[in-house]
Amino acid sequence: MVELFFDLVFVFAVTQLSHTLLKKLDAEGALQVGLLFMATWWVWIYTVWATNWFDPEKKTVRAALFALLVAGLLMSVSIPRAFSDLGWLFGASIMLQQSGRTLAMLAACRGEDGISLRRNFMRINVWIGGSGLLWVAGGLSAPESRIAWWLAALAVDLAAPMLFYFVPGLGRSTLADWNVDGSHMAERCALFVIIALGESLLVTGATFADLHFDTVTVFAFLLAVLGSILMWWLYFDHGLEQGHHRIVHSQTPGRHARNNYTYLHIPIVAGVIVGAVGDELVLSHPYSGNPAAMAAIVGGPLIFLSGLALFKWLAHTRAWPPLSHLIGIGLLLVLGALAVVMPLSPLLATIGCVLVLLFVAVWESCVLR
Repeated sequence: MVELFFDLVFVFAVTQLSHTLLKKLDAEGALQVGLLFMATWWVWIYTVWATNWFDPEKKTVRAALFALLVAGLLMSVSIPRAFSDLGWLFGASIMLQQSGRTLAMLAACRGEDGISLRRNFMRINVWIGGSGLLWVAGGLSAPESRIAWWLAALAVDLAAPMLFYFVPGLGRSTLADWNVDGSHMAERCALFVIIALGESLLVTGATFADLHFDTVTVFAFLLAVLGSILMWWLYFDHGLEQGHHRIVHSQTPGRHARNNYTYLHIPIVAGVIVGAVGDELVLSHPYSGNPAAMAAIVGGPLIFLSGLALFKWLAHTRAWPPLSHLIGIGLLLVLGALAVVMPLSPLLATIGCVLVLLFVAVWESCVLR
């Protein structure tokens, strides 16, 4: 329950991210929101790893989660103004959460059994400290140079697990150091997907409630809801079970926790968030759209399906990603190209996206059955 309580902050963070992208729907805005999303995800997924190793029912771990909750709330508040006057708060809250959590977990390592874990957290703390300084420096820099600092910080964060947190003098971590409870990791990441889908439904419902209920608006509302249902179906009907089985029965669960859940869930969640922006656009302006709106409407399902195809591929140890997903990705790319060549209305583009998701879901269900 304390982990679910902690997740509530990220419900707010996801809402802030989607609304920020909606207000600045261009290439620069997409880059900025993508960077903020990655920072937010990295804070959350590191906390998942920490609570996988340490019992969140213990008072010290629970107190650490409450402290992270407060810092995460400040981070979420600063998201819309992270590239203007509140960059310092965003950078400082990232540094506080990442380094503070790692130091708290380092202090919690006790006894003989905690030696390898302690060395693991020492390595992590070096990498986290380096990226944290870049996050803070970016937050204190001029807005026009901030993105360069934060891209560098993100590059450090992304590279660290790939390099097994190698530190001269401390060596590198091993997969044995990353031994995790696979069920916990799979469940926690699935809950973040639920958070993103909940934001999609929240945006759809709130936008629809403020509109006049004519035929087109009701149809667009139903399409948006159906799109969210299909995303849920594609992930939870088979993907979640495959991923769970793979990590629980693996001899190296840490590898799958890193690849399948730490990295490959990034496009899955990002696709749902971008899709929520597309749902609001089609509800508000079903007939008139611009290239940025088309990119959000088609891009959301495309990013989601691409990430899910890779996730299922690694989870099922097959030679190729699911054929149904590959064809769906191809159809979405064709739809995106058509939207550029012959302008489509947001409503038509949404119909096309929903039909593609439905096609993929039905195909996969029939084949697996």
